[in-house]
Amino acid sequence: MSDPARWTTASQIADAVRRRWNDGTLLRGAVTGDPFTVIDLPLRGPSSADLGEHFDDARAWADAVRRASRGGRAYTIVDGHIGGRSTGITSRPERAQITSYEQAWELLGTGARADLATYRQIVATSEPRPNAVQWALAHPLRAVAMGSEWATVMAALDWLTAHRHTGLYLRQVDAPGVDTKFIDRHRSALAGMLGVPHARTSFERALGYATRPTTVRLRFDPALLGFPPGVSEAALRTTELNTLDIAPTRALIVENEISYLSVPVPAGCVAIWGRGYDAGEPASLRWLAGRPVDYWGDIDTHGFSILNRVRSHLPQTRSVLMDAPTLLTHEDRWGTESEPTRAELPHLTDDEKVVYSDLVTGRHGPDVRLEQERLDWQWVSERLWNGSAGSH
Repeated sequence: MSDPARWTTASQIADAVRRRWNDGTLLRGAVTGDPFTVIDLPLRGPSSADLGEHFDDARAWADAVRRASRGGRAYTIVDGHIGGRSTGITSRPERAQITSYEQAWELLGTGARADLATYRQIVATSEPRPNAVQWALAHPLRAVAMGSEWATVMAALDWLTAHRHTGLYLRQVDAPGVDTKFIDRHRSALAGMLGVPHARTSFERALGYATRPTTVRLRFDPALLGFPPGVSEAALRTTELNTLDIAPTRALIVENEISYLSVPVPAGCVAIWGRGYDAGEPASLRWLAGRPVDYWGDIDTHGFSILNRVRSHLPQTRSVLMDAPTLLTHEDRWGTESEPTRAELPHLTDDEKVVYSDLVTGRHGPDVRLEQERLDWQWVSERLWNGSAGSH
């Protein structure tokens, strides 16, 4: 005997069709003229044994399934028979078949027909742009969701295509109804149509547009850069800073901004704000190649990961204040690293690898970190520009 609660309902029949809708198959097939693939669903319903105890439930179930078919407009019912000598032979819905797009639209409701009309228009108006048609066919529901703005999306696509590799900023877009915020909102779709990455900077670079310039912030002996006396700090475009002829006695890249602002800068030296994982930007400066460079970051797994990145640009980089003595001396100032990394870091020295391994394995405790701004300043002052034990 079966449980009536487990018998197939009309909404479950509709769910099977909606899965085809949600993956775009129905919309795409209707627009491209593909033959409809029949959806044939076996129906869980009453058995012969149910006709005694659940006869009324069985009749109500069968009536509900038949009503929901709307006389065959939503789906076709294939009957089977249950019963026997004691209960009599009774017909019951055995299968539900959706055999046409029209039945699918009837089952899904009026919204499906409206979306189909929108989608037909999208594909038809996009024909002069094969890349847009291809994208719309691959992403039917996303295209329909953009229906009210599709014409403007096409205007953006046309402008982006016509001005590719011009070196303009996207801010200079002058297509009707299009601005940078509109492009940002639809960048994923436009990137798919144009065959480029969708992340903002990668999108702009791949299309040959100008990108926001990167800058490097540094403190220095004014004579080193030829600045007037009294000018001790500047933020310069990386490309322009790269053209300067600078030969510092030593350069210090500091991860944390306040620590960067706090360190003394000896004559002939330069201190550079690394900005965490952005430290690869200053590390790429050509005039640092071959010069003595120190790096000071947090003693945690990500601090060593950033050091590894800096050293991939500048192999001669020496870490300072990132050694075991500094870590163990400041045990009372340890914190907890929320999302440590376990990445392989091939550019660390043997001593650095030991400290990094201790952090990864939790030798001193789980997820230990020592932020550089928590170090005793006297300890920092005595070691910063001279290096520290275990850091070479």
